[in-house]
This record gives sequence, C-alpha cells and structure tokens, in this order.
Amino acid sequence: MTTTAPKRYDSPGEAPGTAPPPGKLDRNLLAVALVVVLGMAMTGLDMTAVNVSLNRLSSDFSTSLATVQWVATAYTLALAAVIPVSAWAIGRFGTQRVFMASVVLFLGGSVLCGMAWSIESLIAFRVLQGLGGGMIMPVGMTIMTRRAGERMPQVMAIVGIPMQLAPMAGPLVGGWLVDAVSWRWIFYLNVPLAVFALVLAARVLGPDEPSPTRPLDVKGLLLLSPGLSALIFGLTTGAHHGDFGDVSAALPTAAGALLVAAFVRHALRTEHPLIDLRLLRERAVAMSATTLALFMCGFFGMMLLAPMYYQMVRGESATATGLLLVPSGLGTLVTMPLGARLIGRVGPRRILLTGLSLSVVGLGTFAVLVGAGASYWALGAALFATGGGMGMTMMPTMASAMQTLRPEAVPVASTLLNIVQQVGASAGTALISLVLANALAGRAAADAPGAFQVSYAVGIALLVLALVPASRVARAMAPGPQAPVVHES
Repeated sequence: MTTTAPKRYDSPGEAPGTAPPPGKLDRNLLAVALVVVLGMAMTGLDMTAVNVSLNRLSSDFSTSLATVQWVATAYTLALAAVIPVSAWAIGRFGTQRVFMASVVLFLGGSVLCGMAWSIESLIAFRVLQGLGGGMIMPVGMTIMTRRAGERMPQVMAIVGIPMQLAPMAGPLVGGWLVDAVSWRWIFYLNVPLAVFALVLAARVLGPDEPSPTRPLDVKGLLLLSPGLSALIFGLTTGAHHGDFGDVSAALPTAAGALLVAAFVRHALRTEHPLIDLRLLRERAVAMSATTLALFMCGFFGMMLLAPMYYQMVRGESATATGLLLVPSGLGTLVTMPLGARLIGRVGPRRILLTGLSLSVVGLGTFAVLVGAGASYWALGAALFATGGGMGMTMMPTMASAMQTLRPEAVPVASTLLNIVQQVGASAGTALISLVLANALAGRAAADAPGAFQVSYAVGIALLVLALVPASRVARAMAPGPQAPVVHES
C-alpha cells in the first residue's frame, strides 16, 4: 500500500506547507477567487442576457425566430464541444494560461458579436464566444479547488453571491439594454469585465508548471465533442419544436447518443482517455455525478415553466416576468453562503438532502398555487424556497465529489461534472418541454394551469429520485478536497 500526499497550491510561488491555517482566508486566496468569479459571472450574465434579446434580433435582422434561436443554440453547442478538452489542456498548458486564453477568446467573440452585420455572422461569432466560455467554468473550478483546499466551503460562501447575482441580473440588464440602448451592448458589456479579469489573472494567479501526464486522446475527442454537440442539438431542437419524432431532432439525438456510447466504450479500454470514466468507481464521484444529473434534469427543466406560466397564463411581459423570477435568485443568495459555512460542521450529506428537500417543497407548492391562480406574493415565496434549495445543492455536490481526489484528478472530475451539468440541463429542458406540449394539446386556454401542473409533477419526481444517490454522498468533509488517497501498489 502506498500513500500519495497532495500538493497544495495556496498562492503563486508559495512553498508547500506554508499555507494559512485551515479555515482562514488570506488576501491572495480572495484575489484568486475574485478572478475566477469574474470569469464565471461574465459567462452567466451573457447567457441569460442574450435570451431576452431574441425577439429584438428577429426584428432587427428581419428573420424568423427559429433562425434567431441559433444565436443561443450555437453558443451552447460550442460550449459542449470544448468542455471535454479542458482537463487535457490544463495538464498541457497550466491553469493560468488556459484560463486567460479562454477569457481572451470569450472577449474576442463578444466584441465581434457586438459588431455583427447579419444573423449569420452573429451566430458564427457566438460559436467563437462559446469556445472560450466553455472552458472558463471547469478551469475556474480547478483553480479554486487547488488553491482553497480545505478552505473551499469558506471561499464558496463568499464567491457564491456574485456568481448567483450575475445570471439573476442577466434578464434585467439585458432587457434594459435592449429597450433603452441596443442589443449590441449586451455583448459590449463583457469587455470591461473580461479586461479586468485578465489584468487580475496576470497579477494574482501566477504561472503554474504544466504537467502533461498524458497525450491528447484524439479518438476520444473526435467521439465525445461532436457526440455531446449532436446530442444537445437534438434535444434542444425537439424541445423547440415540441416533437422529438421529427427527423431534425431524432437523427442528431440518436447520432449523439451513439457517439457518446462509443466514447464510453473507448474510455474504459484506453490507458489515457480524454475523460477518465474510471473516476466513477470512486463512490463520492459516482454518487455526486448521479445526484447532479437528476437535479439538473429536474430543476433546470422546470425553470423554463415559471416564465412560460407567467407569460402564457398570466399575460405578463418579458420584463415583468424577469422581475417575478427574482425571488428564486434571492433564495439562492441566502442559502448558498449559509450552506458553505455549515458544510464543514454537518457534512455534505445533510446540507444536500436539506437543499433537495427544500426544492421539492418549493416547486410542489408552486405547482399547487399555479392551479389555484394564487397571488404573486405566494408564488414568489414558493420560488424563494425553490432557489434556496438550489443554493444548498450545487456546492455540497461538487465538494463531495472533489474532496478525496488526487490533485491531478481534479481537472478531470471538474470536466466530467460540467459535462453532466450541460447534458442534464439540456435533457431536462427537452423532457419538460415535451411533457408540457403534450399536456397542452387539446386543452382550452382556461385549462392551461393543469398542463403546467402535470409538467411540474414530472420534474419533481426527478428531484425526489435525486434524494437516493444524495443520501449516499459523504457524511462528513475530509480534511481537504485533495486529501491523500490510498492506492494498491
């Protein structure tokens, strides 16, 4: 039996063993956290802000809404295509270089999007933007996990607030810019944020030595990246059309599923796969990934129902709908730092089970209120509880997966969990869209709330299923997210 001691990355140039006491946050770590938050918040703000501009884009470019949807879809597909290569890129070039290159690519794509002269050019530049944005999240999580160590919960208690504010503010900021200035400023808004992130990254991240422990798995890349893109495209197309039997949805979905299945077979047989699926043999990673998949599928699938309900049933405008959804974000803001502070005391399992249960109660209450035509205050309270549950779910799930891994396994696990998030959210959106479309078919307008209740029931069932793997995650936090792991020699 041999024991592998973890390497710490507490600050640039800092020698092992000189880290601050556990639980104490030094200025350098907070500066690193700020860099990562800027990158993640920038992509979150952009994604949600762009969604509210699609109608205006359709009008300005004199094209159909179906074509304009590609502005959002192209970004998502590029995101899915580039995520799998993140772990290899980190090992080959180091976290600082990959993070800064991703921000530069996202910045360049943003500027070009703002200068777009046609819907085709805008879609092409969104692909470029997505290629940069796709790596920011996994690389950022790797940086934070390495630098924070056992202080990760305390860091997340602080950085979780701006990370949640960005996507919540996106629809409001985007709606105001579209109405008061121009849709182009949705993209130009990224410029100062990206420049600030680059300046800080150059100063505080410090160069880290690349550790190319394995060659690029070209075969795996050619299977997984197009497989994920085709799968997500098929699911998204089916959701938009409300018909997964149509060849435009069924064919890419089937092709994507086959390519992903082929990658799984390849990854389990090759020595250095693009994503080492053998990590799933670790109970913590497997249970966390399963919980995350079910939660993303159920929660994010249902998140499209609330805005559709407010607009279709209650007749609210897009701006008013954005304001009515704010309680969900506020709930997350309240519980995320609370859960991060408590996770070291009570462990990931209790926090995670509490968060999932709160989401189930919140969404169940919202579904009941939808049928009763309740007041906006009551609906807002239900959404607040729902968001509160989400704030206590994501971080414990990630922490549980990372805490027993070797340092070199962290980028792979982070990449794997990001893929799970993307596929889970897309699958959930597609599933709930299909259920809603079928439930609405043949119903009178007055019966529409009942269709929404049926759709909520499916999503809630997925969250209840997530309680099963969640009950098997770690009961207590290990000494650090990269605690020594014992291997057979």
